[in-house]
Amino acid sequence: MSHRARHPAVRWLYLCAGVAMLVLGIIGALLPVMPTTIFLILALACFSKSSPRLEQRLLAHPRYGPGLRRWREQRVVPVKAKCFATLGMGAGFIALLLARPPHWVPWLVGAIELSILLYLLSRPSHAAEPALAPQPDLAKPLPPR
Repeated sequence: MSHRARHPAVRWLYLCAGVAMLVLGIIGALLPVMPTTIFLILALACFSKSSPRLEQRLLAHPRYGPGLRRWREQRVVPVKAKCFATLGMGAGFIALLLARPPHWVPWLVGAIELSILLYLLSRPSHAAEPALAPQPDLAKPLPPR
């Protein structure tokens, strides 16, 4: 699914954005206030346009690779992941409020988390069943030849 950008400057921008998303994803894996998966999905999209090697490394990651491959193939977010994301963002937001940040910070973080949460909840939780070919009705007699 590699759609590499043609111009070197555009590839470089995608690479920088991919590295930034990867760093945010790593921070999200360590801190409950930030999500991980959405940043890794964005990093994967950026690497698909800039660095096939980094794209493949993300897809081959033992922990995050299977989910990223599932996302790429089917755009599915499992119910378990939705629950963990919701709980993690909620716990992180409460921790943020307890830290007494400047008044604008919870509003910004809340808006970002809410938009991510709404997006995640709008994704299907299961892969679509493949369409089955219609089966002949065996109760009907066959037409004469």
